[in-house]
Amino acid sequence: MPNKTIYIADDDLPLLQKAQELTGGNLSGAIVTALRRLVQVEQAKQAGFSEITVKVGLGRTSIKRFLGVTLGEWTSSGNDGEETFTLFRTSKGRFAVHHSRSEVNIPVGPNAERTRMWSTGWRGWIGDWSPDQAWMRTPAQAAFSVVDTAEELEALLPPELYALALQSIQGEPDVEDLDI
Repeated sequence: MPNKTIYIADDDLPLLQKAQELTGGNLSGAIVTALRRLVQVEQAKQAGFSEITVKVGLGRTSIKRFLGVTLGEWTSSGNDGEETFTLFRTSKGRFAVHHSRSEVNIPVGPNAERTRMWSTGWRGWIGDWSPDQAWMRTPAQAAFSVVDTAEELEALLPPELYALALQSIQGEPDVEDLDI
Protein backbone atom coordinates (compact mmCIF):
# COMPACT_ATOMS: atom_id res chain seq x y z
CA MET A 1 0.00 0.00 0.00
CA PRO A 2 1.45 3.40 -0.95
CA ASN A 3 2.30 5.91 1.75
CA LYS A 4 1.13 9.52 1.58
CA THR A 5 2.37 12.33 3.78
CA ILE A 6 -0.16 14.81 5.05
CA TYR A 7 0.96 18.03 6.68
CA ILE A 8 -1.32 19.25 9.45
CA ALA A 9 -1.30 22.71 11.01
CA ASP A 10 -0.65 22.75 14.75
CA ASP A 11 -4.09 24.29 15.34
CA ASP A 12 -5.76 21.27 13.65
CA LEU A 13 -3.99 18.58 15.72
CA PRO A 14 -6.79 18.37 18.34
CA LEU A 15 -9.27 17.71 15.52
CA LEU A 16 -7.13 14.87 14.18
CA GLN A 17 -6.71 13.41 17.65
CA LYS A 18 -10.50 13.51 18.21
CA ALA A 19 -11.10 11.83 14.83
CA GLN A 20 -8.58 9.15 15.71
CA GLU A 21 -10.35 8.51 19.05
CA LEU A 22 -13.76 8.29 17.41
CA THR A 23 -12.60 5.80 14.77
CA GLY A 24 -10.79 3.45 17.10
CA GLY A 25 -7.28 4.81 16.65
CA ASN A 26 -7.09 4.44 12.86
CA LEU A 27 -6.36 7.91 11.51
CA SER A 28 -6.08 6.85 7.86
CA GLY A 29 -9.52 5.21 8.15
CA ALA A 30 -10.96 8.44 9.54
CA ILE A 31 -9.45 10.48 6.70
CA VAL A 32 -10.73 8.10 4.02
CA THR A 33 -14.23 8.06 5.57
CA ALA A 34 -14.32 11.86 5.62
CA LEU A 35 -13.05 12.12 2.04
CA ARG A 36 -15.56 9.52 0.83
CA ARG A 37 -18.42 11.54 2.36
CA LEU A 38 -17.05 14.80 0.93
CA VAL A 39 -16.83 13.34 -2.59
CA GLN A 40 -20.34 11.86 -2.34
CA VAL A 41 -21.88 15.17 -1.22
CA GLU A 42 -20.03 17.30 -3.76
CA GLN A 43 -20.86 14.99 -6.69
CA ALA A 44 -24.53 14.98 -5.68
CA LYS A 45 -24.54 18.79 -5.46
CA GLN A 46 -23.07 19.02 -8.95
CA ALA A 47 -25.88 16.74 -10.17
CA GLY A 48 -28.52 19.09 -8.68
CA PHE A 49 -29.15 17.31 -5.38
CA SER A 50 -28.80 18.81 -1.93
CA GLU A 51 -28.39 17.51 1.58
CA ILE A 52 -31.83 17.04 3.16
CA THR A 53 -32.45 16.61 6.88
CA VAL A 54 -35.79 15.50 8.34
CA LYS A 55 -36.90 14.77 11.89
CA VAL A 56 -38.83 11.55 12.56
CA GLY A 57 -40.40 9.70 15.46
CA LEU A 58 -42.73 10.62 18.30
CA GLY A 59 -41.85 14.17 19.23
CA ARG A 60 -39.56 14.12 16.17
CA THR A 61 -36.57 12.97 18.19
CA SER A 62 -34.55 11.21 15.48
CA ILE A 63 -32.82 12.85 12.51
CA LYS A 64 -32.46 11.33 9.03
CA ARG A 65 -30.09 12.89 6.50
CA PHE A 66 -29.72 12.05 2.81
CA LEU A 67 -28.94 13.55 -0.59
CA GLY A 68 -31.97 14.29 -2.73
CA VAL A 69 -34.33 16.74 -4.38
CA THR A 70 -37.89 17.68 -3.38
CA LEU A 71 -40.52 16.54 -5.90
CA GLY A 72 -43.62 17.83 -4.12
CA GLU A 73 -45.37 18.60 -0.86
CA TRP A 74 -48.98 18.30 0.31
CA THR A 75 -50.33 19.87 3.51
CA SER A 76 -53.75 19.60 5.12
CA SER A 77 -54.87 21.43 8.24
CA GLY A 78 -58.00 21.33 10.32
CA ASN A 79 -59.29 20.88 13.84
CA ASP A 80 -57.12 17.78 14.18
CA GLY A 81 -53.90 19.71 13.49
CA GLU A 82 -51.69 19.83 10.45
CA GLU A 83 -50.47 16.91 8.34
CA THR A 84 -47.73 17.23 5.71
CA PHE A 85 -46.39 14.77 3.14
CA THR A 86 -43.11 15.63 1.39
CA LEU A 87 -41.84 13.54 -1.52
CA PHE A 88 -38.15 13.37 -2.45
CA ARG A 89 -36.07 11.66 -5.13
CA THR A 90 -32.81 10.46 -3.62
CA SER A 91 -29.43 10.77 -5.30
CA LYS A 92 -29.49 6.98 -5.80
CA GLY A 93 -32.76 7.11 -7.76
CA ARG A 94 -35.09 5.95 -4.97
CA PHE A 95 -38.09 7.80 -3.51
CA ALA A 96 -38.42 9.02 0.08
CA VAL A 97 -41.59 10.18 1.83
CA HIS A 98 -41.59 12.27 5.00
CA HIS A 99 -45.02 12.28 6.68
CA SER A 100 -45.44 14.61 9.66
CA ARG A 101 -48.33 15.47 11.96
CA SER A 102 -48.41 18.49 14.23
CA GLU A 103 -49.06 18.44 17.94
CA VAL A 104 -52.80 18.09 18.60
CA ASN A 105 -54.88 19.16 21.60
CA ILE A 106 -58.00 17.00 21.88
CA PRO A 107 -60.92 17.78 24.19
CA VAL A 108 -61.87 14.83 26.43
CA GLY A 109 -64.41 14.19 29.15
CA PRO A 110 -68.17 14.72 29.41
CA ASN A 111 -68.14 18.00 27.44
CA ALA A 112 -65.74 16.88 24.69
CA GLU A 113 -68.24 17.14 21.84
CA ARG A 114 -69.47 20.55 23.01
CA THR A 115 -65.87 21.75 23.37
CA ARG A 116 -65.04 20.55 19.84
CA MET A 117 -68.03 22.47 18.50
CA TRP A 118 -67.11 25.61 20.43
CA SER A 119 -63.42 25.52 19.45
CA THR A 120 -64.13 26.18 15.77
CA GLY A 121 -64.75 29.46 13.98
CA TRP A 122 -65.40 32.63 15.97
CA ARG A 123 -66.26 30.60 19.07
CA GLY A 124 -62.67 29.44 19.27
CA TRP A 125 -61.61 33.05 19.88
CA ILE A 126 -63.75 33.47 22.96
CA GLY A 127 -63.36 29.91 24.28
CA ASP A 128 -65.62 27.62 26.25
CA TRP A 129 -65.45 28.53 29.91
CA SER A 130 -67.00 25.29 31.14
CA PRO A 131 -65.46 24.32 34.53
CA ASP A 132 -65.24 20.60 33.64
CA GLN A 133 -63.38 21.03 30.37
CA ALA A 134 -60.36 18.74 29.87
CA TRP A 135 -57.77 18.39 27.09
CA MET A 136 -55.38 15.69 25.99
CA ARG A 137 -52.25 16.55 24.02
CA THR A 138 -50.64 14.25 21.49
CA PRO A 139 -47.06 15.21 20.57
CA ALA A 140 -45.93 15.94 17.04
CA GLN A 141 -44.85 12.87 15.14
CA ALA A 142 -43.28 12.00 11.81
CA ALA A 143 -42.49 8.91 9.75
CA PHE A 144 -39.97 8.36 6.97
CA SER A 145 -40.25 5.73 4.22
CA VAL A 146 -38.00 4.86 1.28
CA VAL A 147 -39.21 2.90 -1.76
CA ASP A 148 -37.69 1.87 -5.07
CA THR A 149 -40.56 2.43 -7.53
CA ALA A 150 -43.25 5.01 -8.24
CA GLU A 151 -45.94 2.33 -7.86
CA GLU A 152 -44.93 1.78 -4.23
CA LEU A 153 -45.63 5.47 -3.53
CA GLU A 154 -49.39 5.11 -4.00
CA ALA A 155 -49.87 3.55 -0.55
CA LEU A 156 -47.74 6.28 1.11
CA LEU A 157 -49.14 9.49 -0.44
CA PRO A 158 -52.48 11.30 -0.64
CA PRO A 159 -54.06 10.82 -4.09
CA GLU A 160 -53.43 14.45 -5.13
CA LEU A 161 -49.70 14.28 -4.40
CA TYR A 162 -49.42 10.82 -5.96
CA ALA A 163 -50.95 12.09 -9.22
CA LEU A 164 -48.55 15.04 -9.25
CA ALA A 165 -45.64 12.73 -8.45
CA LEU A 166 -46.45 10.43 -11.37
CA GLN A 167 -46.45 13.40 -13.75
CA SER A 168 -43.04 14.63 -12.60
CA ILE A 169 -41.48 11.17 -12.34
CA GLN A 170 -42.68 9.78 -15.67
CA GLY A 171 -42.20 12.92 -17.72
CA GLU A 172 -38.82 13.52 -19.24
CA PRO A 173 -37.46 16.99 -18.53
CA ASP A 174 -37.53 19.43 -21.43
CA VAL A 175 -33.99 20.37 -22.33
CA GLU A 176 -33.40 23.49 -24.31
CA ASP A 177 -29.82 24.11 -25.37
CA LEU A 178 -29.15 27.82 -25.33
CA ASP A 179 -26.26 29.39 -27.18
CA ILE A 180 -26.00 32.49 -25.06
